[in-house]
Amino acid sequence: MGTTQLESVPEPKYWHLRTVLSEALDSEFAVGEILPNERDLAARFGVARATLRQALEQLELEGRLQRRRGVGTTVAPPRVGVDVGMEGETWPGTSEDAWQPVDCTVGAPPSAVADALGTGRDEAVHIVRRSRVSHGRPVAAELLYVPRASVPDLTAIDTPSGAARARAVLRELRRPALEGQDRAVELGSARADDAKELDRLPGAPVLVVTTRFFAGGRTAALSVATYRADTCRLTFGASGTVEIHHGPERQAS
Repeated sequence: MGTTQLESVPEPKYWHLRTVLSEALDSEFAVGEILPNERDLAARFGVARATLRQALEQLELEGRLQRRRGVGTTVAPPRVGVDVGMEGETWPGTSEDAWQPVDCTVGAPPSAVADALGTGRDEAVHIVRRSRVSHGRPVAAELLYVPRASVPDLTAIDTPSGAARARAVLRELRRPALEGQDRAVELGSARADDAKELDRLPGAPVLVVTTRFFAGGRTAALSVATYRADTCRLTFGASGTVEIHHGPERQAS
């Protein structure tokens, strides 16, 4: 890396630095290579470390960099394609579903989830935890909230916890006819438990996909899926399907 001083520019200094760093990543670094420490980078570009951190965070959000525990900031590998959602509207846990059940507990959901489900804020629901792996890398973690009224026959199943219990909840959930679903996507920050599962640092940018499933004239289940923002680019097709593309090319959906 040669020495480059940033001069006064009409755009924010961190954004100009982000452009300069991006060019350096393309010309001087290989995938997986560790960047110099913040002090050295800040000295090279003649900026405060706070400005440098803003630029690095932006590049991480764009999937160019990864912060890894005990390693530092590295150049991110090319993204790997993963589909989110399936053609048409289906219950979670069908044969086409790529999510893997991990565990199932019973407890009171967050207040916003309880309001969406139409349950009391102190009313316990089934909480199914599932994970998603692509090309050997964790890409998403999900919490699926299912009211007891949506799986009334589950009490007869002698599976107290674990992945078997999760599969039982999903199996019972698919009994009624699915009347529809809606989905929303927003940018968020990784909570401690999600960060650990996704091999991220707490506070790292993530994409949160919230899906409501309707049956019997009410919300029968609600999914909160957290995707690595450095790994996933979400696009919506005419069918309503969401896809994740991991390469620099932009594909039509």
